[in-house]
Amino acid sequence: MQSNAQEEKPPYNSRMETIAPPFAGLTPDTILDAIASMGLMPIGSLLALNSYENRVYQIGIDEGLPVVAKFYRPLRWSDAQILEEHAFVSALLDLEIPVVGAIAVAGQTLHQHAGFSFSVFPRRGGRTPDLDTPGTLEWLGRFLGRIHAVGAVQDYAERPTLNIATFGEEPLAWLLDSGMIPAEQRSAYRDTANKALDGVRACFDAAGEFDEIRLHGDCHASNVLWTDAGPHFVDFDDSRMGPAMQDLWMLLSGERQDQQRQLQDLLAGYEDFCEFNPRELHLVEALRTLRLIHYSAWLARRWHDPAFPAAFPWFGNPHYWEQKTLELHHQIEVMDDEPLWPAH
Repeated sequence: MQSNAQEEKPPYNSRMETIAPPFAGLTPDTILDAIASMGLMPIGSLLALNSYENRVYQIGIDEGLPVVAKFYRPLRWSDAQILEEHAFVSALLDLEIPVVGAIAVAGQTLHQHAGFSFSVFPRRGGRTPDLDTPGTLEWLGRFLGRIHAVGAVQDYAERPTLNIATFGEEPLAWLLDSGMIPAEQRSAYRDTANKALDGVRACFDAAGEFDEIRLHGDCHASNVLWTDAGPHFVDFDDSRMGPAMQDLWMLLSGERQDQQRQLQDLLAGYEDFCEFNPRELHLVEALRTLRLIHYSAWLARRWHDPAFPAAFPWFGNPHYWEQKTLELHHQIEVMDDEPLWPAH
């Protein structure tokens, strides 16, 4: 029997030992010099904001409001992929949809400095919405309907699509080959994940034909800021092509009857602006399953970034993989149930 110290041993991957931390050269001076290179005058005030995939800072500006600078993780998105996201958000802003888009300087929203790509955004305040407050989900649904109506007008040419291959099969194959899953948990996780993906495929088959559109891509409550004037949507960094349901299901929580009521409220607003394909109701639990697999692979792939072991110390030990295996077992069961339908 292993000791507790052995059980809590952090994940190890020899392939990552020689990978340099992606933001090692992003010093405070580099950040402030990057902002100055745009013609803005930083006053030296620098506040790191909560972000792991990229590095995001609030920066004080002389004789102006603070701005938020996002330094993109190297090698994650190409410049063309970043600019596609900016163009989508700009189209939403043109229609007065409440999103936060990159500031253009000399006609450019993407800038380069010291080997980093970065963009600057206006600072927007707000709080996480209370989804239990009457009317909140319907309000969010109206704006999601407007976002999707624009997203359906044209496809992304550069950004990927969220599907079984990109969010399930490829991340699982990477995990199994990475050495990040302890040997004693690997076979159980592998077998359960493969069975879960069979369930995902069955759900997609049951859904049949549905449109893939440009999405927010990571539309959970923390990516919505709420003020007395209503919501505004932030952080389109994960925007990609996929089913509309991807931007809806993450706003659902609780028991089945709770989710049915929440879905009814969301769709009551959504369908004021965009037609919803009921076939996509078959995808709710399938998309939740894909996110579970993709999220574990995301953490594993980022483990060489010092911010990740510090922020996610619970990741990768045997208990973590046992818990993820149990969660996937649960998903296998719920994917066999009747699809979620809105309450009436």
